[in-house]
Amino acid sequence: MRASAGSGPVRAVAGAGLAALLLLSGAVSAGAAVRAPGGTWRAAGEEQELPALPSVLPDDPGRSACTPASKTKAEKEDWSRQRLDLGRVHRHGQGEGVTVAVIDTGVASSAAALKGRVTSRGEGGEDCVGHGTFVANLVAGAGGGTPGLSGVAPRARVLGLRGTDALGRPDAARVAEALRAAVSAKADVITVSVALPKRSAELTSAVREARRAGVVVVAAATPDPPAATADPVPARPYWPASEPGVISVVDMVPSGARPDHALETSGVDLAAPGAGIVSGGPRGTGHFLGAGPSLAAAYTAGAAAVVRGAHPEASADEVAQRLVSTAYPADVPQLDAYAAVTAVADPAAHTGDERTAEAVRLPDTAVADRAARRATLLTLGGAAGVLAVVWVAVVVPRARARGWRPAGPRA
Repeated sequence: MRASAGSGPVRAVAGAGLAALLLLSGAVSAGAAVRAPGGTWRAAGEEQELPALPSVLPDDPGRSACTPASKTKAEKEDWSRQRLDLGRVHRHGQGEGVTVAVIDTGVASSAAALKGRVTSRGEGGEDCVGHGTFVANLVAGAGGGTPGLSGVAPRARVLGLRGTDALGRPDAARVAEALRAAVSAKADVITVSVALPKRSAELTSAVREARRAGVVVVAAATPDPPAATADPVPARPYWPASEPGVISVVDMVPSGARPDHALETSGVDLAAPGAGIVSGGPRGTGHFLGAGPSLAAAYTAGAAAVVRGAHPEASADEVAQRLVSTAYPADVPQLDAYAAVTAVADPAAHTGDERTAEAVRLPDTAVADRAARRATLLTLGGAAGVLAVVWVAVVVPRARARGWRPAGPRA
C-alpha cells in the first residue's frame, strides 16, 4: 500500500531524502505564519498581517455579531499552495463535475471565491463563525481575484452542511445528519472538520452509509489546536476520522513536522499543510489566516476531488489508494496532490473492502517530531559501521600475520 504508484524506488528515495532534509534543517518557508500581538498573524519574513480566523465563537450571552469581514487582502501565494504545487496540479484537473460536501460551520453561498458553485442543506447555508467557508475556499475557491490563492479544485461544486451549532461547537448528531444529507445529495467527496472525542453508533452508521454509496470521506484526525497554555492532552482516537475507510489527516508545518501544541492521535493516513494557511471568509473580499487539522483535511479533500474529476472511473477506494500510495514517504506520509492525479494506477493494488480494513495506520503522530533524533542515531550508526569495515579490512589481516599475538616487540 505504501509503495508509490507509477514512480518506483527513485521517487521514494528522493521523497524520503527531501523529508529528512527539511526535518533536520528545521527550515521554514517565507509563507509560514507566527503569532503576532493583537490577535493577528504575521507571515514570517513579511510585513503583512492578517486576522486569525476562529473555529469557535465565545459563548457570550451579549454577543450578537458574527466574525467580521477581514479588511486586509493577502498579497501573494502562501507556503501551503507552493508546497502542494497547485499550478501544476491544475494543468491536469480542477475538480470538474465533482461535488465536495463540507461539514463544518456552514458555507456562505455569497463568498467571493465560491459564487455560483455553492448549495446547502438545512442550516448549512449560514456561516456566522466563518470557518466552514474558509475550509470550502481551500477545497474549491477560485482565489477571489488574488493570484495564487485558489483552492485545490477550483471548478468543483460545494455542498455546505452544518456539523456544529451556530457558535461552532461540534455535535455528533449534527455530523451524522450532515453525512446522510451529503449521500442524499450525491456528493462525491466529503470533508469533515469536526473531530469528536467519543464514538457514537449513529455516526458510525452514517459513515458506513457514505462508504457504501461510494463517497470518499476525509476527516480531521484531531480537533483544531488548543490554546498554548492548555494542559497536555494524552494521545487518543477521534471520530469520525477513526472510522474504517475514512482518510484521517493531520496538520503539518513547512518542515513536515506537527505544529507545537498539536493534539496527538493514532491511526493517521496523511499529513497536509495546516499552519499559517490563507483563505477567505463568508463576508467581504479580505483574507484570514488559520491553522489546524481541519484545514489539512480540506486540502486532502480538494486533492480527492481533482483525482475524481480526472479519473471518473476510479472508485472511492481507488481514489484513497492514490492519495495514500503517492504521498511523500515520511513518518506521517505527506499529501502529494500532483502525484495522486498523474500517477499510473497499479492494477495489482488491493482495493475495495480490503483497503477499508487495511488502511495505513501509523503508531502515533508524535513520531514525526522525533525524526531528527532518529536521523542522528542513524548517522552515528552509519559511522560505527564504517569503522567496523575499516577494522575488518586493515586490523584483522595484520593481526593474522602476527599469529594473533599482541602488537609490540617480541620476547
